[in-house]
Amino acid sequence: MITTQLDRKVLSILEEKIQSIKTEMGAIYLVGPINLPVNLDGETVTFKWYSWLQSTELTTDYSQIIEKLSSSNLAEYQQSSVLVYGDFEFNEDALIRMHSICHTGDIFGSKRCDCGYQLKQSMRMMIEHGTGALFYLANHEGRGIGLFSKAMAYVLQENGYDTVEANLNLGFVDDSRNYSDAIHVLKALRTKPVTLITNNPKKMEALKNAGMSVTGRTPLWGDISEFNEKYLQTKIKRSGHLEEGGPLLND
Repeated sequence: MITTQLDRKVLSILEEKIQSIKTEMGAIYLVGPINLPVNLDGETVTFKWYSWLQSTELTTDYSQIIEKLSSSNLAEYQQSSVLVYGDFEFNEDALIRMHSICHTGDIFGSKRCDCGYQLKQSMRMMIEHGTGALFYLANHEGRGIGLFSKAMAYVLQENGYDTVEANLNLGFVDDSRNYSDAIHVLKALRTKPVTLITNNPKKMEALKNAGMSVTGRTPLWGDISEFNEKYLQTKIKRSGHLEEGGPLLND
C-alpha cells in the first residue's frame, strides 16, 4: 500500500515535467526543465536542462513509458539533451547550437578537434547574448558513425588519411548526422526565429527545410593548433564548412 502511494506521488511529480512530441515514427518524450548550475570559467551559471527519449509509442499515459524504462538498460543507449539559458521561449532573438557529442574532445579535452572549445564557447555566447539553447546530440559521435568506429577512423588518420577519407574507407558516408529529433524538440520549446551558431551550412539547411525560421548564422572557430589544423582544413575543403573567421588554408 505504501509503495502504491509512493508510485502515485512519483508519477504526479514527473507528469509535471514530461511532455510528448508527436513525430512521424511515434513520439519524443521530453523531460524538464531541471535547474542545472554549471561551472563555466569559474563562475556558476544556472541553465535549464531537458533530456529526451525517442519512442515508437505515442501516449499521454506516461506511467506506461516510465514502467518500461526499468526493464531497459538505457545506459547502453545514449540519449540527447538540451541546455536552455534565459527566456528562450519568448525572447525575440535567441542563439542555438546543435552540438554533436565528442567523447574525446568534450570529456577528455582532446586537441585533435575543436569540439570541446566549441561546446564551452557556445555556452559563453548564449550567456553574453542573454538567451539560447545548446542541443547536445548523443547519437552524433564521429559525424554519426559511433565511438568505436571513430576510434578506427583515428587510426587511419594517424596513417595519413583525412577525416572524410577515413570515414569513407570504413564504409560510412562523410556525414550521417540527422537533426530531425532535435528540431522537433526545438519547435516544442520555441516558435520564434533563432540564430544558429555553426560553421556548417548543412545545419542551416536542415533547420530551414523543417520549417524553422532562422534569422542568421554566427561562426564558431577557435582553439586552432598544430594538432587539429588538418582536421579543420578538411572541414572547409571537403565538408563544405564556411571559412569565415576560420583557419588560414595553406594551399
